[in-house]
Amino acid sequence: MGDVLAGIHAAWEFESDALVIRFERGIRTPKLYQVLRERRVPYEALASVTLTPGKRGTVVLHAVPRAGADPLMEAAAGQLKESSDPYRLVLPADRETLAEYYRDELRALLPPEPGAAGAAGDGAGAPYDGLDGLDALDGPGGPEGSDPYGADGTVAPAERFLVAPPSGPLSFKAYDGKASFDGRSEVSFRWFWTGASSEKWKAGDQTFSVQDLCGIEWRSPDVFDGHLRLLARDGGPRPTQPDHDPASVVFGLGYGLVHESLPFAAAVLAAIRSSDRAPVPVGSRTPGVVAERIRHLGELHRAGLVTDEEFSTKKAELLAEL
Repeated sequence: MGDVLAGIHAAWEFESDALVIRFERGIRTPKLYQVLRERRVPYEALASVTLTPGKRGTVVLHAVPRAGADPLMEAAAGQLKESSDPYRLVLPADRETLAEYYRDELRALLPPEPGAAGAAGDGAGAPYDGLDGLDALDGPGGPEGSDPYGADGTVAPAERFLVAPPSGPLSFKAYDGKASFDGRSEVSFRWFWTGASSEKWKAGDQTFSVQDLCGIEWRSPDVFDGHLRLLARDGGPRPTQPDHDPASVVFGLGYGLVHESLPFAAAVLAAIRSSDRAPVPVGSRTPGVVAERIRHLGELHRAGLVTDEEFSTKKAELLAEL
């Protein structure tokens, strides 16, 4: 057992090769945390770690995962509220010195920045002993010879998921139907007569083979037009509105809540990536899809869920996909 740093609603345990995050199950704990219960994050799945002031006399230790490393964060696509981010550990401000120590400990396990004299962090270049048991590692950031940095010097996206998807729930109620996943090969939608559109009723209940899918599109129920859409490999035409699309279920009025629909979406995405077919990105990169994602990003920005800086950065990334 490694060192343990306990915070508000969660605790981090530092093992020789991974950060284990365990979440409380109390009534005040965010529901997403209660569903996740525990996550094991290999150090190679992390890009950086920061320590910043929090709200009401707290500090926040934040481990930032590499792009493509965690199916939960890939499915969320930046839509999680700070209070539900599983990589944030909130601590009382009087434990800031201890938090700084563990921030530096964790930074020492990550690859040093290109050209740096030593490990990233305040103590770069100085002798470092590390946590107990860390000598088992071949080197900072993972096995000997691995290089997580891209040609531009930034941490490259992971080539495969390095963090296991949530174990459940594998079904949830949306506004217009029930979504179910067998955990391996099939996703099904069963429509509710009280909420499903006439288009969905005409199409009938739907069953999708994971091998026929290339990704998912999850839109948070906390904003307008929340939904879960399954993306087919054939890339054929589909209705613009998710409530008209038989490959989508829509959220709203307490249906498709984050702690139910997001773990479900992450589990489906992980199954798609691990299928026999070659891995593909979440969604396609056609101009229409990019335009839709920019439109949705604008809605998040207007709702105050995305800052001006985050909006500009993400919009530039989307435009670069064209």
